[in-house]
Amino acid sequence: MTRRRDMAVAFILLLPFLAIYGVAFVYPTIDMVVLSLRKAPLIGAGEWAGLDNYVRLAGDRLFRIATRNTLWFVALTAPASTVLALLLAMGVARLRGWLQAAVLACFFLPFMLPVSVVYLIWHWILDTHFGIAQPIVAAVAGRSVSIFRTVSTFMPGVAFVTVWATVGFSVLLFLAGLRSIPQETSEAARLDGAGRIALFRHVTWPLIWPVTALVLTIQLISHLKVFDIVYLFNLRGRVDETMSLVQYVFRLAFQQNDGGYAATVAVAILVLVAVLSVLQFQLLRSRGQ
Repeated sequence: MTRRRDMAVAFILLLPFLAIYGVAFVYPTIDMVVLSLRKAPLIGAGEWAGLDNYVRLAGDRLFRIATRNTLWFVALTAPASTVLALLLAMGVARLRGWLQAAVLACFFLPFMLPVSVVYLIWHWILDTHFGIAQPIVAAVAGRSVSIFRTVSTFMPGVAFVTVWATVGFSVLLFLAGLRSIPQETSEAARLDGAGRIALFRHVTWPLIWPVTALVLTIQLISHLKVFDIVYLFNLRGRVDETMSLVQYVFRLAFQQNDGGYAATVAVAILVLVAVLSVLQFQLLRSRGQ
């Protein structure tokens, strides 16, 4: 009787979350899948199309380009952001008092900026004619380069800006993980003669591996759904060659009013995010064990 009462209380406490989750996620997802099986505008019933949209997706050149660009963007951002955040967190952890707070605020400040502000800052810094970073670009490339107007440099440029803007949040996660390591463990390793490299390899790294897996998973999911920063830097550029998957959905749904096919691409994104996230998390968890 007590077990049934506990289960009833637990269900009542979970009911608000389940209701919100069902209304905000489950129902829209089901509706999106149903819409992907129709030839319909963004608003309106349309007509039943079955799997025609998915057959069209298999031969869609723009979908392949957007998928390639998105995966390339993730490959450029997720590992780099994770490694950089770990290094920065280890450096910040060595500081104390107001200096630590000030340095941490400097790293976290870009994460708080609106994406439009981030775009304007770096659009100005890397401007071909008067950007203050163009002398550095010219020294490396031998000439001034329009980073965000050149297809080959567009994604690396946007990836750099994204890492700069988002690394602060990962630094906070890693810093929390570093602070959770017992001081006794580190002190015992030092007494046994462990240097900095050995201490990191045998103590710090194994103990913060769960945080690393979490950071990588968050990075993967958020960057697979990248839209705003790519869309802004794509303005007046070669959009077809540099668009992301979510930007392709935006074009189909809101610019071409092809709601059925836009839903099909969105379903493909959902499947891609789910599969890659589960695979990555399982691989990282098995590596940690």
